[in-house]
Amino acid sequence: MLWAVLAAAAAPLQVARNAFQRGMIGEAGPWGATLVRFLFGLPFSLALLGIAVLATPDARPEPGLRFFLSVGAGGLAQVAATACLLVAMERAGFAVATFLQQAALPFGAVLGWIAFGDGMHPLQWLGVGVTTVGLSVLSWPREGLRTMDPGALLGLAAAAFFALSMNGYRQAGLALEPRHPIFAGIGAVVAAQAIQSVVLGGALALLRPAALRAVFVSWRASLGAGACGAGASVLWFSALAMSPPGPVRAIGVIEAPIAALAGRTLFRERLTPRQLAAGAATALGVVVTALA
Repeated sequence: MLWAVLAAAAAPLQVARNAFQRGMIGEAGPWGATLVRFLFGLPFSLALLGIAVLATPDARPEPGLRFFLSVGAGGLAQVAATACLLVAMERAGFAVATFLQQAALPFGAVLGWIAFGDGMHPLQWLGVGVTTVGLSVLSWPREGLRTMDPGALLGLAAAAFFALSMNGYRQAGLALEPRHPIFAGIGAVVAAQAIQSVVLGGALALLRPAALRAVFVSWRASLGAGACGAGASVLWFSALAMSPPGPVRAIGVIEAPIAALAGRTLFRERLTPRQLAAGAATALGVVVTALA
């Protein structure tokens, strides 16, 4: 159950990283705020990789074609997911967007099962179903689909992209060094963040230089987001190297109540009774998934 401990430890770090990034959207824009977690997280990830190399001298990583294809696909999907999530937090609220991204659980479980043959216990599938119902209630507009909140749609889009990235990172870890999942997870984080920093940083330098300048002007918040993001990513990736994405994402539901508290404290957001009930159903589903 080491994977469950790692996933649980990643959740509060992820909420802290999201809060740092959420506060930067106004100046850096969603893409600049997205870059922060990768570019400023890379030095911390490299330091952790150095520690992992010293701690596992018998590791024999094999970064072949499967690794680079998997980590590249996962990295680009994570860029899109982060941008969607940050805009969703701005439009739908910090806590609601965090709840909505939990749809990565059913998306990731189904994708892992269909594409990679990752099996799950029947009770885990039941939990996925309950979670999906809760998420549907949370995102469904009272006036019907014609008035669907764009923030809710972006939250669900973030979840779909996160599901792609989780499966990509799991395959990358398995390809790199299956005997040492923590080493493999850290190695995948470094490769992903390097690719993401070059691709997104280069695009911003050409298309949105003002956003890139804002990222470096707000270097204190950028460092905070980078440190928390590196820690969360290393823990997530290591857990994914040990378990299919569905159960790992299920453990991560503990970020939802943390995000609700952060949204109320930092951004003065309030949840409606419907949102609280749907969030509770979502939490119940992921707990069933995790404990099955």
